[in-house]
Amino acid sequence: MINIAIAGSSGRMGRTLIEVISQAPDMRLCAALDRAGSPFLGKDAGELIGAACGTPITDNLEALDGAHALIDFTRPEGTLAHLAYYRAKKINLVIGTTGFTPEQKQTIVEASRDIGSVFAPNMSVGVNIVFKLLEQAAQVLNDGYDIEIIEAHHRHKVDAPSGTALRLGEVVAAATGRNLADCAIYGREGVTGERNPATIGFSTIRGGDIVGDHTVLFAGIGERIEISHKASSRATFAMGALRAARFLAGKSSGLYDMQDVLSLR
Repeated sequence: MINIAIAGSSGRMGRTLIEVISQAPDMRLCAALDRAGSPFLGKDAGELIGAACGTPITDNLEALDGAHALIDFTRPEGTLAHLAYYRAKKINLVIGTTGFTPEQKQTIVEASRDIGSVFAPNMSVGVNIVFKLLEQAAQVLNDGYDIEIIEAHHRHKVDAPSGTALRLGEVVAAATGRNLADCAIYGREGVTGERNPATIGFSTIRGGDIVGDHTVLFAGIGERIEISHKASSRATFAMGALRAARFLAGKSSGLYDMQDVLSLR
């Protein structure tokens, strides 16, 4: 039995994680963390999905004692706030949080010397298959095709472009011999002139309750190729996170992503 703790238990992803863990025969929710001052502190985590489970929601890190892995889909400042504690207690991490700065990412890299971590911009199995397909497509469609990345998320998402969109851009850039930092275009307005064929464009949509849509468009002369993934439920990310937690079982250190979890290297 794998003991799982979750961060941000009262949030949208937190509730989804509680539900999928409750249905996993090899996992047990051993701790449910939430921010200090949350109105849900002290309540049974299972009540958030309509089925009490006996695990109270808390902001006390000592509740993590006995956890094999913590799953975190919160925000960068929340993920990093207790990283030293997880590292000291040897609690493996599954991090689905996005929006980290390069310096914050380096902090996670350093922590992985002492704990096992799966750090990925998207935990969906389907999205990670798209990463693999995109690598092959970009190599073939490098010349004569303009590349645009379009992503859409719900109105509550705070970072843009999404971590997944940026990862898609990184995959394309690496496959075509470019540096994303040098060729990315994140917005267009006014008289921009003709499109530079060496650039990779990003378009961001925020609205309603869109779970997550991503499309990479290769626009050539006379044809367009689109590689898309559309998520209709947060359960796809939660199920991927459970696969990542299983992958970490027995690992004492190391930094991995979902390509490692799914043996797509």
